[in-house]
Amino acid sequence: MSLNIARSIALSSLMTTQVQISVTSSNISNASTTGYTVKTANQASTVTGGVGTGTTITGITSNVDKLLLKSLVQATSALGSATTTNSYLDQLQALYGTSSDSSNTSLADTLTTLEQALSSLSSDPSSSSLKANVISALDTLATQLRDTSNGIQDLRSDADQSIDDAVDDVNEQLNLIAGLNAQIKLAAASGQATGDLEDQRNNAVQQIASQMNVSYFISSSGDMQIYTGSGQALLDSAVHELSYTPASTVTSSTTYSASSTGGFSGITVDGVDVTGQISSGSIGALITLRDTTLPAAQAQLDQLATELADSINAASNLGTALPPKSTLTGTTAVTSSTALNGTGTVRIAVTDQNGALVSSGDLDLSGYATVGDLVGAINGISGLSASIDSSGHVVIAASSASNGIAISNITGSVGDDSLGLSDFLGLNDVVTATSASDFKVASDLLADSSKLPTSSLSSASSLTTGDTVLSAGSSTVTDALYTALTGSTSFAAVGGLGASASSFADYAAEIIAHVATIASTAEDAYTAKQTTQSTLSSALSSQSGVNVDEETAKLSNLQNQYAAAAQLIQAINEMFESLLSAVQSAG
Repeated sequence: MSLNIARSIALSSLMTTQVQISVTSSNISNASTTGYTVKTANQASTVTGGVGTGTTITGITSNVDKLLLKSLVQATSALGSATTTNSYLDQLQALYGTSSDSSNTSLADTLTTLEQALSSLSSDPSSSSLKANVISALDTLATQLRDTSNGIQDLRSDADQSIDDAVDDVNEQLNLIAGLNAQIKLAAASGQATGDLEDQRNNAVQQIASQMNVSYFISSSGDMQIYTGSGQALLDSAVHELSYTPASTVTSSTTYSASSTGGFSGITVDGVDVTGQISSGSIGALITLRDTTLPAAQAQLDQLATELADSINAASNLGTALPPKSTLTGTTAVTSSTALNGTGTVRIAVTDQNGALVSSGDLDLSGYATVGDLVGAINGISGLSASIDSSGHVVIAASSASNGIAISNITGSVGDDSLGLSDFLGLNDVVTATSASDFKVASDLLADSSKLPTSSLSSASSLTTGDTVLSAGSSTVTDALYTALTGSTSFAAVGGLGASASSFADYAAEIIAHVATIASTAEDAYTAKQTTQSTLSSALSSQSGVNVDEETAKLSNLQNQYAAAAQLIQAINEMFESLLSAVQSAG
């Protein structure tokens, strides 16, 4: 072997080892970098004229198991969904309050407090302080129902805004991958390493997967192409960005429908609504929470609120305040042509502030076809006037402000539900509610709790002017209010809860238990998905990640090889110098 060939071999070994040392050092320094895969400088021998002339680096590559990476991407999508669901259900659970020895703030506890206040009032129906306690407890409940309802809608609004944020993140990653595709192809064409760029691309597709379920593949040209679960292109030869506009306001009536332009908008790609194609990742979970899970919770709460309002009002409309109100204004919207469909007798009386009879009239409801007919009949009772105001509410007023109005159903009922006339018109309603979001205690009761209707108008067959026809000591109405809360009320199946018959406190406890159950299930799912994703991530890291011990040992060997190659070059150079000196001496 000539000295030139020997020196060529030594130099190539030195250069090859230098590249390998650089790659190995980079591996060690990036051992903790997320998504980094170990790089290998591939070495091959060079042969010239059938004679080995050294070594060369043919390329720097990383070895990533493509199937394992795809499994990790899918697991990352599932974990993104589970993480989001778990977080929101924890927040939903917190909205209902907690029951403990130190803090009884749950809806069920608040209803129990109201039950206790009514029970105390039943023992002394004329007590002003006990009436105040009832109104205070009822107002606390009303506030909690409204706050809980608002909290649910706030969560829906947060979910909607988070969808918009997640869409922006997906678009950012799609554009990043498009840029990396171009860099990878350029580097490959010029013979440069692409491993680090591929790592960045793999990290980006995992970030997209954490937001939404996608499929991807690497084309023959080296491009990564990405599609929705149903095949809508997100990245092929160009980026197809997601488009989404969050709702400006969110209420219980705000909904998403693929066939409707109202409510929540769809997530679109090139004008195509892909909302239904997103079933996993954070966006998939947010859609389900916003459109299914949280509306179901709202429906349960609304049923509790409306049934509670109906039951309380049905009981309160059996009575009247003492002193009685000089004006009764209904809460039910009617017109003069609204059908009455009444039967039996109802008594409407005028009394003084002490409950002594001034005048009265017994009306046979079967004789009046419409509300307008009824209003006319009430106007025929001495000392009373009746009308329908601009809001469609029946107003009954005593001619003298010093007198008040009392109503007794006697045998009367109205409509298919056989409501008492006062209940049908809402003349002595304690609360108003069309849902949990607007559950309120009557403003006049908040201003003066003594106006709570706890007295009953006498139903005696005949009344005499001056007789006391309202008694403050009877517990008939307060007992009815207590029974309305504690008795068995029928609740329809709604929001994942089956049909049941229970007290309101027990139904509230059912709602809370249901939320606790789905929150617990979500937490278990999160733990399981986290374990799966962690296991796959560890497997990929074990297969293609950096083993610091191995790389450190490899670096030590390479440094020794580098030193040996350097010594060999030095020896060859010395031999060249000796040979040159000998030639010069011989000359």
